[in-house]
Amino acid sequence: MRKLFLGEGVKIFIGSDHAGFGLKNKLMAYLQQAGHEVSDLGTHAETSCDYADFAHPVCKGVLAQVPSFGILICGSGIGMSMAANRHHGIRAALCHNSLEARLTREHNDANVLVLGARIIGEDLAKDILDTFLRGTFAGGRHQARVAKIESCT
Repeated sequence: MRKLFLGEGVKIFIGSDHAGFGLKNKLMAYLQQAGHEVSDLGTHAETSCDYADFAHPVCKGVLAQVPSFGILICGSGIGMSMAANRHHGIRAALCHNSLEARLTREHNDANVLVLGARIIGEDLAKDILDTFLRGTFAGGRHQARVAKIESCT
């Protein structure tokens, strides 16, 4: 992976539960090897734990440091997605392929990528991650749609 130009001060927050622990560590090393600043917010062991305990700190990090991105990983990705999208200002997208990753950045201005470690493998996860981080928001007609998402209280 070549270093992606994410701009000055862009940080990546990453978190997983026990099911995503192995993939989290592989993706974190992949990002760090490429020169990105990554903050690991847990879990730090394969001991059974609750995904929400890691989704919330990652989302709070993304909201506190703009611009930044979050990466969340659990077994299916579904629980992490549900927990993350409870945060106003977070647009978390569960992606299974690079097309979904590209479209969620272009159309939804997603700021958190969610992956299911039991659903996809390491190589596909890296491809999805690369596509997500390289993506840019298209704005235009999509801006009004994102504004409607954000207007929900």
